[in-house]
Amino acid sequence: MKRLEIQSSIGKSEIFVGETLTNVSKYLPKTGKIAIITDPVIHKLYGDKFPQADIVLEIPQGESNKCLQSLDVIFEQLIEAEFDRSSFILGIGGGIVCDMSGFIATIFMRGVQFGFVSTTLLGQVDASVGGKNGVNFRGIKNIIGTFNLPKFVICELEILKSLPQEELLSGMGEVVKYGAIYSESLFSYIESHIQEIKNFSLDVLENLVYESVVIKAKIVSQDARESGLRRIFNFGHTFGHAIEKITHLPHGCAVSVGMVYAAKLSVLKGKMKESDCARLITLLSNLGMPISCNVDGSELLKLMKSDKKREGNGVHFVYLTGIGACSVEKITYDELERVVNDLR
Repeated sequence: MKRLEIQSSIGKSEIFVGETLTNVSKYLPKTGKIAIITDPVIHKLYGDKFPQADIVLEIPQGESNKCLQSLDVIFEQLIEAEFDRSSFILGIGGGIVCDMSGFIATIFMRGVQFGFVSTTLLGQVDASVGGKNGVNFRGIKNIIGTFNLPKFVICELEILKSLPQEELLSGMGEVVKYGAIYSESLFSYIESHIQEIKNFSLDVLENLVYESVVIKAKIVSQDARESGLRRIFNFGHTFGHAIEKITHLPHGCAVSVGMVYAAKLSVLKGKMKESDCARLITLLSNLGMPISCNVDGSELLKLMKSDKKREGNGVHFVYLTGIGACSVEKITYDELERVVNDLR
């Protein structure tokens, strides 16, 4: 097991890579009521390993359920069970469960402590460890949310074996992103371990999770609220969120296509070598991830304009300047519109 710590303006969080669900009780408070929030599949498969709790609540799977309406039942049951500010909320599940559990904990009673047991690769390297908690609204991803770090995050590696290949690839979209924007050594490691990744090698997956979380912890500690440096994590997401909405691809797979578009735009702007762009596309393709999709340019642009990261008539766009390096610059939507059709 490996331990990391995030200390930032929005709190402190401990991350345990390789810890197990059966040991989670030792990280829970000794007093106060405990609620577990999970999804039906995780509850069915691993409910017998859950720690003792006063109440177990289920959130249906799927992005369509990551909405304000889904919170009504949760809040009603917490109130009926007489939860108060000394209570603790434990989210056990993937990215949707972690996002919603953190959001619920942050606004219930104006804030109670919470923690996560992250059960998907995407959740372990992204949703559970950055302090962002939120829900979708009318199809706009994470447009309503908060910044607040969990007390702890347990990245349970054994559970990853039960993931379908599509879920593994969705998580790898974010892992590749970390290598592309920040760490050429991580990128090279992925290139040299493609078959082990596809075979769910836990040693390799542990390294990928740990190295990804190290990068995320370093950046979040410096810029928790995404006012500057943390914007680099949005590489591929300006296009990716819109692609996800249109095509219903899993998040990391939509980000994969978004990274290809962003890398090609980086080449067009003279910020990145064509050979580095080709290297990124080759890696994504070798992993079995999508590198293109058929979307309407006007619909893509419309959705990009509704993204929560919009500022005025443009967005802070993340360009690659090489493998393991990037820059962030403002780009107008008029300029994006001019290149969207070329990128397709």
